[in-house]
Amino acid sequence: MKTKVKKLSDSRVEITVTLEAKDLAAAREKAVERLSKEVKVEGFRKGKVPAKVAEKFIPENDLNMETIDLAVRETVVEAFKKESKSPLAIPNVNVTKYVPGESAEYTATADILPEIKLCDYKKLGVKKPETKVTAKDINEVLDNLANSFAEKKVVRRAAKLGDEVVIDFVGKKDGEAFKGGSAKDFKLTLGSNTFIPDFEDGVVGHEAGDKFELKLTFPKDYGVKDLAGAKTVFEILVKQVNEVTKAKIDDEMAKKCGPFENLDALKADIKKNLQAQNEHRAEETFKDELVKALIKKSTVPAPEIMIEDQMRAIRDDISRNAAAQGMEFEEFLEANGETEENWEKEAHEVAEMRVKGSLALQTLAVKEKIFASDEEVAAKIAELKDVYKKSPEAMKSLKDPNVKMDIKNRLTIEKTLDYLVKMNS
Repeated sequence: MKTKVKKLSDSRVEITVTLEAKDLAAAREKAVERLSKEVKVEGFRKGKVPAKVAEKFIPENDLNMETIDLAVRETVVEAFKKESKSPLAIPNVNVTKYVPGESAEYTATADILPEIKLCDYKKLGVKKPETKVTAKDINEVLDNLANSFAEKKVVRRAAKLGDEVVIDFVGKKDGEAFKGGSAKDFKLTLGSNTFIPDFEDGVVGHEAGDKFELKLTFPKDYGVKDLAGAKTVFEILVKQVNEVTKAKIDDEMAKKCGPFENLDALKADIKKNLQAQNEHRAEETFKDELVKALIKKSTVPAPEIMIEDQMRAIRDDISRNAAAQGMEFEEFLEANGETEENWEKEAHEVAEMRVKGSLALQTLAVKEKIFASDEEVAAKIAELKDVYKKSPEAMKSLKDPNVKMDIKNRLTIEKTLDYLVKMNS
């Protein structure tokens, strides 16, 4: 067998394989043995006809086709190994020449694991975000706590900013109600900027029992494309107006929040928790930026077949979320003002970055000999068993060797990310 490789792209090759008479002879013997099981010869039971006898009764065309089929299947893997290439899926084979008993030639095309050239990953030039907790941050939490302890009293007067109103509303565009634009018994704090501009201001001045319409235009940069910049009409019924008296931020409120002797103790606890949250977010952001820099500064080709796999995973996630809301995938896109064409483009970009990040980190792990030990994998599985102990299906999946391998790979990636952080801190 002779092979010749042709590079189609950084992650795709075509290997031309030439088979000689001896290669075909070996395949022919196996073809005879296989086909002889279906041959009927007088004096022999079906499947028990000796190969030498059966060969005389096998149609030559059938034998030739079976021979070349076996010859290809038994040599294609060897051909890729010979050229030190790792196909990511079953190669696409095209027989270009076949002279039975003499020679054959075929091409095998496949996406392969590309060659990754890493940059100086110890000097990526990424700075970790600051994690400072300001007085403003603490005061915002205190203000939210004060609101949670607020007293509400039904009042018979026109609503004003700061009040809570209970309303029914229906939003219409071109005379038709649009998805997500209607609700009943909705509690809205006026001045909270929960709704689009002018909605809450439009409710101010109305009292319980009032029915009215608000003609509003959605912001041009609104998240749902079908509503961005759209002119709409909201039909509103005010059912109740509640006067809200926010709790006083003092030692007494602090004691209601937990085992705090005074307001200073509560503030200290808030600062501690905010600091922990900020550090966690900063760490995750730092890791994301390190991976982006690693990809940008390295040479990381992304095989299209791997991108397609990631896109399917992204689509599956969205489909599950949509199903939880009682929608199909297409309906979910429509509700968010997204076309499938635009989604495909955006998902492809996200998937490509995921693939490149995974390949770069895997290459780094191999280079630095980073791996998850059997003990670490066992500990993680034990942890997951504790989490999923009430789910027999999940518990069963943890025994699957493929799941175990996936856990090992994930732990290895996590350790590799930790290494990147350490080298660039």
